[in-house]
Amino acid sequence: MIELTELTKVYGRQTVLNGVSLRIERGGLTSIIGPNGAGKSTMLTIIGRLLRADGGQVTVDGLDVARAPGRVMAQRMSILRQENRFTTRLTVRDLVSFGRYPHSQGHLTPTDRSQIEAALGFLDLGPLAERYLDELSGGQRQRAYVAMVLCQDTEYVLLDEPLNNLDMKHAVAMMRQIRRAADTLGKTVVLVVHDINFASAYSDRIIAMRDGEIAHAGPPEAIMTPEILRDVFDLDVQVTEIGGSRIGVYY
Repeated sequence: MIELTELTKVYGRQTVLNGVSLRIERGGLTSIIGPNGAGKSTMLTIIGRLLRADGGQVTVDGLDVARAPGRVMAQRMSILRQENRFTTRLTVRDLVSFGRYPHSQGHLTPTDRSQIEAALGFLDLGPLAERYLDELSGGQRQRAYVAMVLCQDTEYVLLDEPLNNLDMKHAVAMMRQIRRAADTLGKTVVLVVHDINFASAYSDRIIAMRDGEIAHAGPPEAIMTPEILRDVFDLDVQVTEIGGSRIGVYY
């Protein structure tokens, strides 16, 4: 379980996170939604120990992420940042193999190589394994980054806007693969996503943020209502049920 207690983050005079307390249970897919500036990415980045909080605490299965040894946390939790840049020219296989570093420290074992092949196969990247990242489309490159995170083989997987720069077709394919990771690999996936339709269709739980606080949290059917979405996004939304899923339509 991921637990946040009175988590705060301040930049100058701006409070980005205002005493956030939250529990994210193990298993399934949790989406974090909200308008720009709500604190979504900041919260996820602090959970993933890439950013220090100014107050409060984050624990993962009882371990304080700010105090636990880095290697211990890296074997339990992985994170994909919103922006990823490599100055070195890498193949897809090279990139995915980085996910094994917390386990192998750069000396790949047969187990590591097996995990690399499994991650490549899971994201259908086998035919692209020897291609360089700068030779790939945006959707292919994003799949490679997600494969790297899955290759780390952690219980908790944090994804910050994994649908960035993807068209509708590739975004749907990505969400299906992320959902499959939760279902077939048994991962606890937490992602920041802007599209409330994707959050509704693929999530087990939705956390809605506004002004650095948790405005609402619950299953999709509880969150995807005109009243709650109007409260979070300050706009009128018509909610229509299609195939058992609640889909938000903006007006």
